[in-house]
Amino acid sequence: MPAPLLPVAALVSVLAAITVTPDPVAFQLGPIPVFWYGVCYAVGLALAYVVITREARRRGLDARLVDNGIIIVAVVALIGGRLYHVIDQWQLYQDDPLRIILPPYTGLGVYGGILTGTIAAVVVTRLWKQSFWKWADVIAPGLFVMQAVGRWGNFFNQELYGPPTDLPWGIAIDCEHRVAEYPCATYPVDSTFFQPLFLYESISGILGAVALLFIARRWGPRMRPGDLFLLFLIWYAAVRLLLETLRTGNWTFFGVPTAMVVSVALMAFAIVVLAIRHRPDAAGAERWGEPPVQHEDLYDVDDEETVYVDDGLDDGDPDDEETVDVDNESQPAGEHDGGGDPARPAPGH
Repeated sequence: MPAPLLPVAALVSVLAAITVTPDPVAFQLGPIPVFWYGVCYAVGLALAYVVITREARRRGLDARLVDNGIIIVAVVALIGGRLYHVIDQWQLYQDDPLRIILPPYTGLGVYGGILTGTIAAVVVTRLWKQSFWKWADVIAPGLFVMQAVGRWGNFFNQELYGPPTDLPWGIAIDCEHRVAEYPCATYPVDSTFFQPLFLYESISGILGAVALLFIARRWGPRMRPGDLFLLFLIWYAAVRLLLETLRTGNWTFFGVPTAMVVSVALMAFAIVVLAIRHRPDAAGAERWGEPPVQHEDLYDVDDEETVYVDDGLDDGDPDDEETVDVDNESQPAGEHDGGGDPARPAPGH
């Protein structure tokens, strides 16, 4: 089995062995319950940070900006995701609006998070005088990683599932978390299992992250900044469009699930932008180019070597000397042992 598919097979095997409904609470901190939903998204955000930071360094961007930027963008994205979810599932909150802002938070809408998170990223990159498109490419694989992990929070909350199924990886849903179309009287808990839509999105996130990282290394130098982010939008929207055909009871627009409308619009937008950015007369537009060489410290305090320095005195002596400690084994090829004189005079002598 190809290496990228091994985690997918492992996820399916683990899920197939789970035939009971999970407990949404991971552990207690005194009287405060800590929910798996929050744990999953926290772990997903941490892994996304690792991926984004590594990609930023590889592409020559200032990875230190990730530390503050990811907090700002993540908070704004969470607000947008929460708002989208509340609108989508308004029937859960209309009788008790305080549930919208009081814990536990048991729902986020990805499209809401993408919209507000993108707006926040545009504002932050402009304030910091950075290229939004370059940072969007760096962030895109991290978004897939966060999705792959975070979607497991839906499993523990018993949400994001489809119709009943006989597939071996179907999941159990207790009566309290059933949508109206699948009552326990008709679909007994002990013998009814449902399509794990959260799992399909998680698998899509794993494959999407691997695909974007591969594309960035295989064709990245020839791509325009922003291409990878646009591919992310197309990928996610296409998967979401397919999965929406299996969902019920969601927010609709003139009878059509709103997420399907957004998916089609987002795919069309991303495809059109890609086509415009790669039209024939844009051949000379900015490209990523080859990643910069990752320099490491070449000298360690180890060996001694004589180098020439300027003592600032006009004494007619071009051979002022200073002895410094260097690690000769760390010097690049061609600058040691016959590859040129390492003790050449500094410019100005």
